[in-house]
Amino acid sequence: MKLVAVTACPSGVAHTYLAAESLEVAAKKNNVEIHVETQGSIGIEDELSMDQIQSADAVILTNNIGIKNEERFKGKPVVRVSAGDCINKGEAIVKKLQQKLAK
Repeated sequence: MKLVAVTACPSGVAHTYLAAESLEVAAKKNNVEIHVETQGSIGIEDELSMDQIQSADAVILTNNIGIKNEERFKGKPVVRVSAGDCINKGEAIVKKLQQKLAK
């Protein structure tokens, strides 16, 4: 399974990067390929390529603030979660996506 994610929070500092790290750790632990773009206080980092987006089975977006360039994900299954849930429940989010996409 391949995932892409975009994490962002209102202040664009800690939660943005903690959420990204949590999703990356959870994906690795569950043998899932993931690419995470952060939209923090210093702008967009690790911007997702169109190839990464097109090959992804699903998209995870944080819902704390609007995600820039969200139209890139049109036609893909999108899951919206808070940055806090990404941080605290990253593995549960990845596992739930694995279950839904396996059907």
